[in-house]
Amino acid sequence: MHEDGCHVFPVRVYYEDTDAAGIVYYANYLKFAERARTEMLRAAGFDHHRLLQEHGMAFAVKRFAADYVAPARLDDALEVHTRVVNLRGASIDAQQDIKRDGRDLARCAVTILCLGPDGRPVRLPAELRDRMRTFLNDR
Repeated sequence: MHEDGCHVFPVRVYYEDTDAAGIVYYANYLKFAERARTEMLRAAGFDHHRLLQEHGMAFAVKRFAADYVAPARLDDALEVHTRVVNLRGASIDAQQDIKRDGRDLARCAVTILCLGPDGRPVRLPAELRDRMRTFLNDR
C-alpha cells in the first residue's frame, strides 16, 4: 500500500516470531523490515530477480540501526512504514517505522548498497532511481 510518499506493508505476528516471554524477538523486526523493502521494490515495478537478470545487480544491507520503543506480541497486526530518505549513486537510505495502531514500536534506519556481479558497488539503474523517488521523504 502506498500512502502519501510512504510504502505501508502489513505484518501479522505469528508464534514463530515471539520469544520465551511472548513478545517479538528483536531480530524479527529486521525480517519485517526486509519484507517491507522487498514489497516496496515490487510496488516500484521491480523485484530482486528482475534486477539480477536485467541489470546484473543485487542489494546488500550496508547499515541497519534500530531503536525499540515498545514490544509487539503474538497476533498483533503491525504495519511497516518505509520512506526513502536519500538516493545516492549506488545506495538507498530508508527510514522504516514498525507500528501497531499508529504507534511506533521500532524505528529503523537502513542503508542498502547496489552491488554488481563482482560484489563491487554499481549505480542504481536510472529507471529504478526514478521510481524510488515516489517514496522519497522530501518533507
